Amino acid sequence: MRVGEICTRDVVFCEREATVAQIARLMRERHVGDLIVGQQQEDKLLPVGIVTDRDLVVRVLAGEGGPTGTTAAELMSSPLIHAHEDELVFEAIDRMQANAIRRLPVLDSSGLLVGMLTLDDVVEFLAEELTQIARVAPRQIKSKRSA
Repeated sequence: MRVGEICTRDVVFCEREATVAQIARLMRERHVGDLIVGQQQEDKLLPVGIVTDRDLVVRVLAGEGGPTGTTAAELMSSPLIHAHEDELVFEAIDRMQANAIRRLPVLDSSGLLVGMLTLDDVVEFLAEELTQIARVAPRQIKSKRSA
């Protein structure tokens, strides 16, 4: 299965100039743990970084700087570790594991954002795969009994 088939398509974003307060408010209002930082290009977004709820806690609240004056551009993780919508899910899982991250922005062939692959998306995908595998054994037993 391809990443584009299981990723979340509704992604919340902000501009580089967004303040910490704006970022936190957006996360609260949209019930998300991350924001893509980028530039709007027509109806798509050119992503340049990501800010997570953990960034807010570790780098702002527990850091030496305060929330006043800090922008998304200063807070974001960049370069952006991402997946392409046409790559296999297991390749993306390997990248998530290798980089110890829970979210991967998903880009199209022109580098524009099309979605976000989250750990929740991966768990749901794997659960469905395991359910399909679990259904194989009972079917084999039924077919052997009827033969």
